[in-house]
Amino acid sequence: MTTPHTIAVLGLGRMGGAIATRLAAQGWDVVGWTRSGRTAGTVKTALDPNEAVAEAGLVLLALFDGPACRQVLADVRDSLRPDTVVVNTSTIAPAEASHLARQLGPSYLHAPVLGSVPAAAAGALQILAAADQDALDRARPVLEALGTVRRVDGAATAAALKLIANNSLAGAVLALRDSLRQADALGLQRAQALDVLELGQLGGLVTRKRPYLDGTAPVGTADFTIEALAKDMTLLADASNTPLRSAAGLAGIPAAPEADIAVAATAPAVPAAVLEPLRAYMRGHATGEPAHFRDAFLPTAHIEGIRGGAFVSWSLDDYCALFHGRPAPDEASRSRRIDAVDVHGTIATATMTLRHGGATFTDIFLLVRAGDSWRIANKAYHRHS
Repeated sequence: MTTPHTIAVLGLGRMGGAIATRLAAQGWDVVGWTRSGRTAGTVKTALDPNEAVAEAGLVLLALFDGPACRQVLADVRDSLRPDTVVVNTSTIAPAEASHLARQLGPSYLHAPVLGSVPAAAAGALQILAAADQDALDRARPVLEALGTVRRVDGAATAAALKLIANNSLAGAVLALRDSLRQADALGLQRAQALDVLELGQLGGLVTRKRPYLDGTAPVGTADFTIEALAKDMTLLADASNTPLRSAAGLAGIPAAPEADIAVAATAPAVPAAVLEPLRAYMRGHATGEPAHFRDAFLPTAHIEGIRGGAFVSWSLDDYCALFHGRPAPDEASRSRRIDAVDVHGTIATATMTLRHGGATFTDIFLLVRAGDSWRIANKAYHRHS
């Protein structure tokens, strides 16, 4: 077993550049290449990927997605030395990782990393490495210069674990967004809210990303972009074939794709115009006044659910006939809460919980935008026993 001295890093974006710079600083002979022509500090670069890999004992991929990995490997396949180890740190789908492992055989090491640019620069990445023992032994000194190696059985497993880890990050970003939106709604100062959030479960994220959260970060300094995280969540949703709220939550962020993921936590709350028909609906229940429901719903709307064991589908007129212009006798003890609103261009979905006396209802709404206003197109409900 010999440790490779010359390392080719294919992909010199944020992570690839940080990895190449770290390895060069640790004494390896590093040559980089990137499709964009971007350079990475003092690391020497090649104009052609075949030139970069020709003398390399280890080729490290740090590319954006699976198609990029397949294309670059196809381009350099004939230039790889027989004993070259290919280490892929890119975040790709499990099926894509399996395909590359089958294609390249025992020389392929799938090694997605946990951690962003600062961790790469400090050699503090967590590396999920799936490979034959010989390939792992040869690559280990290089990987350990970048962080801690955790062996995983199978390329697909390593890829899946990376996506799961990034999903937890996406969840934390969206949880932080919800906390900041609630703080704004309560009239709290942003700095005060961030000070307290740093003390809790989101503290590490808040501390690392505070310049973005309070608006002091310079442009173009993203460690991990919204575009990249949204891509990863789409990969996870596709691979698992299971609903994934974080994929939709990131897709509609009104920010530049190259913005840091922390900017997603500062996205503005749902516009008041979307909430107005939902609030009119709540006023209808609070007062018993049918006019509020007519303000909330389109005239063609239907209200549907199971009542007395049978499916019912009321027209708006039928629904309004259930109310007689006065509140329920126990209105003081009733409550209603908007749980979630997701806006997708000219349509939106919303979920609400209503606690009416001894009954609890979950209402799900489909809303549409007509001009500058929003109305409820349909409602379905479930009465909890």
